[in-house]
Amino acid sequence: MAPMRAKDLRGVLRIEEAVFPHPWSHRLFVEELAQRKSRVYRAAWIGADIVGFAGLMLIDDEAHVNNIAVDPRWQGRGLGSLILLDMTRVALELGTRHMTLEVRVGNESAIALYRRFGMAPVGVRPNYYPETGEDALIMWVRDIDSEAYGERLVKIGAALPDDLAVTSRR
Repeated sequence: MAPMRAKDLRGVLRIEEAVFPHPWSHRLFVEELAQRKSRVYRAAWIGADIVGFAGLMLIDDEAHVNNIAVDPRWQGRGLGSLILLDMTRVALELGTRHMTLEVRVGNESAIALYRRFGMAPVGVRPNYYPETGEDALIMWVRDIDSEAYGERLVKIGAALPDDLAVTSRR
């Protein structure tokens, strides 16, 4: 995993467009990347290809996962766990204590991933996704800076496939 740069956006947008019904635009990513004090974006590389990415918005001691995606060709191989593990570690380095996100209520694989990270549903945002009319499930995990949560992260990391060779840059 490596910090996302503007020149990475071609690969990022390819994934964004393949994964989301209403993908973010190039301009939106550029605007997000420009907010260096309150945003963190990282990309996962395998060889010369970006295979996933994620972004955080930082507010006080909270990190909001505002985007996370894995290339459809790489889904189901543990890459989502690796990306979220990386983002959680980055959030901790930046002093956050809690994490939150919204996820489509019908995205069972993503919900299962977030539950592995200790996230629990706390509410619903009705019709959050205008392109489909789907609701968003609001999920939170508190006290990610605790020893118990640190142990959870170690277990998640240990369970990742040994052959998942993500590089930091092409």
